[in-house]
Amino acid sequence: MILNCEIERFISEDLGANDISCTLVPEKQVSARIFAKEDCVVAGTEVAQKIMEYFGIRADTRLVDGDEIRSGDTIFEITGNSVAVLRAERLVLNFLGHLTGIATQTRKYVGTVRQYSDTKVAGTRKTTPGIRKFEKLAIIAGGGDPHRFDLSDAIMIKDNHRNAMGLENAIEAAKKMAGFTQKIDVEVESTEDAVTAARMGVDIIMFDNMLPGQVIQTLEELKHEGLRDGVIIEVSGGINLDNISEYAKTGVDVISVGSLVHKAEWTDVSLEFMDIDS
Repeated sequence: MILNCEIERFISEDLGANDISCTLVPEKQVSARIFAKEDCVVAGTEVAQKIMEYFGIRADTRLVDGDEIRSGDTIFEITGNSVAVLRAERLVLNFLGHLTGIATQTRKYVGTVRQYSDTKVAGTRKTTPGIRKFEKLAIIAGGGDPHRFDLSDAIMIKDNHRNAMGLENAIEAAKKMAGFTQKIDVEVESTEDAVTAARMGVDIIMFDNMLPGQVIQTLEELKHEGLRDGVIIEVSGGINLDNISEYAKTGVDVISVGSLVHKAEWTDVSLEFMDIDS
């Protein structure tokens, strides 16, 4: 999941060329623990463990991504060289705090939707450059669907595609160029465009920035035209914890939410030394 070259890039950014603060400490064998300071859904354990292993630190945990823990619970028990632990500390805590925050946020959204339907809650490509795969895996840990990891996973026709070449032309071009494993996902803002996309045989239709009432009306029109079966209906745009329940009640298949990542608050996690060899 994480390559040594990625770890080295992260370390280079954090340590710089003249790390004095960590080397102030005598090199001794230490035991420490990493723990949560608030209730949360854990994510990022694998990347954190790989970073610590790179520094020669033993890191033990009984948790897996997706586990719910309480404030004060231990995530890792670690043993290693004091300087190595200090150098790994911030990088490990940053990943755990950020990814656990995403997983915790996602679990809240999924839990709200599950009160009304089995609709999937999915992420978007609104992610942090360079660490998207980790953020997507955190969404999975929270019970959500990652959506596309990159542009090659599916062909999405968005508003600027429509503006540049027209909806029908864009769909025709996509069908000609798509590989047999690639689905075509078309973003629409009107009932008329949804019907057109369904008639042209796309795989997914995303209702963008539609209010719940318009979503219901468009679904009814697709059913009336005999076009609802065989197409995945996704909604996106302006969806948050305050209104997601109304979208869950409409009967759509997927609700994609960018704020699973870009509005997730970091979880407070900390590392403390327990024993130091004399």
